Amino acid sequence: MNIIPSHQLTMTVLMSPDMANFSGNVHGGAILKLLDQVAYACGSRYAAQYVVTLSVDQVTFRQPIHVGELVSFLASVNHTGTSSMEIGIKVIAEDIRTQTVRHVNSCFFTMVAVDDDRRPIAVPPLVPSSAEEQRRFEGAILRKQLRQELARRFEAARQSE
Repeated sequence: MNIIPSHQLTMTVLMSPDMANFSGNVHGGAILKLLDQVAYACGSRYAAQYVVTLSVDQVTFRQPIHVGELVSFLASVNHTGTSSMEIGIKVIAEDIRTQTVRHVNSCFFTMVAVDDDRRPIAVPPLVPSSAEEQRRFEGAILRKQLRQELARRFEAARQSE
């Protein structure tokens, strides 16, 4: 029995000393690795297929994460294409002793479902079922359009060199 819908996933990890950078905070690369794992788990669970990372957008480190904090990754499939999915991830850090909770990171992963030969395979279409899911769905469409426009501009600039 699933408590969380198949298009959502939550993972919580205790930040340990081996994740620290030279300033004593959790290394951004350690968070990026966890983010990729969460996006993979969320996307593959929804698609019931293996998935691969196509892109990572708008990774924003809002605040440092400290060793000893509990960090929760709240992931959701926001939008689906034919074989791709946008996975939005919100990262919350919690100081265990004070129970202070902070929003420390947000980002968007585009994952592509693949078959056993690693070729793209169709994913079930996402149908938003709440106002919040509809907002995320529409935001994902806008982000996709902006990525496409940016790619066109970069290509035009490259060709004019």
